[in-house]
Amino acid sequence: MSANASDERFNRAVTAYLRQEVQAPAAAVSDFLDIIIEDARGLKLDHVLADLERMRSASIQLTTFVKSVTTDGSSARGQAENFEAFQRRLRHDLRSPLNAIKGYSELLIEDMDADNNHPLREDLTKLRDSADQLLAQIDAIVTLTRSDQTPQESCAQQVGCVEDVLRTVQPLQMGSASPETVLSSRILVVDDNAANRDVLARRLTREGHEVVTTANGASALELVATREFDLVLLDLIMPGMNGFDVLRRLKATEHTSHVPVIVISALDELDSVVRCIESGAEDYLTKPFNPVLLRARINASLEKKRLRDRERKFIQDLEQERQRSQSLLLNILPQIVVDRMRDGEKVIADRIIDATILFCDLVGFTALSQELSADRTVAFLSSIFSAFDRLALEHGVEKIKTIGDAYMVAAGVPAPQADHVLRIVTLAPRMLEMVDVVAKETGLKLQARIGIHTGPIVAGVIGTHKFVYDVWGDTVNTASRMESHSLASRIQISAATRAALGNRFELEPRGMVDIRGKGMMETYFLKPSSLRRARVHYSITLSARHRRPCRRRGKKSPSVSRGFKSWALANSRSNVRRSSASARLAVSPMPGRA
Repeated sequence: MSANASDERFNRAVTAYLRQEVQAPAAAVSDFLDIIIEDARGLKLDHVLADLERMRSASIQLTTFVKSVTTDGSSARGQAENFEAFQRRLRHDLRSPLNAIKGYSELLIEDMDADNNHPLREDLTKLRDSADQLLAQIDAIVTLTRSDQTPQESCAQQVGCVEDVLRTVQPLQMGSASPETVLSSRILVVDDNAANRDVLARRLTREGHEVVTTANGASALELVATREFDLVLLDLIMPGMNGFDVLRRLKATEHTSHVPVIVISALDELDSVVRCIESGAEDYLTKPFNPVLLRARINASLEKKRLRDRERKFIQDLEQERQRSQSLLLNILPQIVVDRMRDGEKVIADRIIDATILFCDLVGFTALSQELSADRTVAFLSSIFSAFDRLALEHGVEKIKTIGDAYMVAAGVPAPQADHVLRIVTLAPRMLEMVDVVAKETGLKLQARIGIHTGPIVAGVIGTHKFVYDVWGDTVNTASRMESHSLASRIQISAATRAALGNRFELEPRGMVDIRGKGMMETYFLKPSSLRRARVHYSITLSARHRRPCRRRGKKSPSVSRGFKSWALANSRSNVRRSSASARLAVSPMPGRA
């Protein structure tokens, strides 16, 4: 930049700074008066309104006069008026409205001296101080009117502040290429004037952007709905659908609300600018626009959109991680327990009055695992236990854990279940059948035995690093003993479970059995024929008792497991007489996890 251009820029900056300094007190006087008058009307202080209105008239006169002087003070000087006479008149014209404002404010403050808590006293004091500040600036205002001095000569004390700003804000290099940091973007230009569209398209294409143009609002909405755009340059005055309607529709639609919009219009009224910004416009430029300013506004809008897109992507990634963590957590803890922990419950411990525990052990698997490779051993256990997991989910019972080749489930936890015994008893034969199926498919000699006991337990979450939901108590130990003292391919239940079942199942008394750690206990085996009937009976019971409520009237409840339904139907056809009544029974699957 040349020396002359640099001096001209500096002089403009000093003049602008001085205007700001002398116009600020005048604007403060008007603002304080507006606030005081509004408060006085709200407080119904009618006796002070007359003086306040006189002060307001003086402030309007003052603001208008200060603006005219600071804009072009030399033009207010008469042709036959020398400079000294002009300055005296200028000082007089500035002091007249100021003295009126200051005098009325002092009178009102004196009237309020008796009441230090008067609601208007503080603002009136600030008003008087602003008037005093403006009186002190009169000489600076008069200095602006001198045509024989540069701002640098007349305002030496402001020079340092202005020079610091100009060193920070580097001047534009006119005619230079666009910055290398500007990234190519897709921009939609909406304008009914072909010449305006062509000029904008050419300028933006030179900047390296991909430009799409359209002449009306309806096609603009269609384009934004079907294609991705980084920015929309929107004319306001268009036939058919105007730009304001287009803007509101874009921002009202979730799919397009994130696209930034810069309004470019010949309308320069404040109402249009404010309404567009309120409706979601990123910026507002008036025609004819400055190309350099347009470039800066476009680049700023595009940069903000990139930051918002990056933030949105980050939030989406966080949500995916949250869902993944949620899924992993639900594989460890029941949903009810997870909800309680999220609610701030630090200790999860429940005493369950009545629950049923099942243990299932793979007979002979320890010896079998010695003959299998590690990979095959893990794959074999995974296939069986995964099938057990699906069965437990269908029956609405809670898998507790696996211990080696043993599998443990509980019903009635963590939420109470009135039919916890039936859920476990109907689950047990399906687990035995699943082991038989896997044994036949793999050709391995494998059987399972099951033990069941009913009674009170304690359930809760232990651990801080790796959470575990577990159950404890004599009921758990007894169920484990029922399994270890059972026989291959048999289901042994305790007397407590038999009492809870009632007479709905055929049982095979085993007599008194010496249970390690418990002594002599009366136990029972579930008969195979009773098991088949129990499956059908319980599935029919569930269809009436646990049918899920439907939102749509007349729509049947969705099935939890089609496989279990087919299984129940197949067993019912082979064991239940096909009477007209039984043929109409709807056999429903077990409900899902409570």
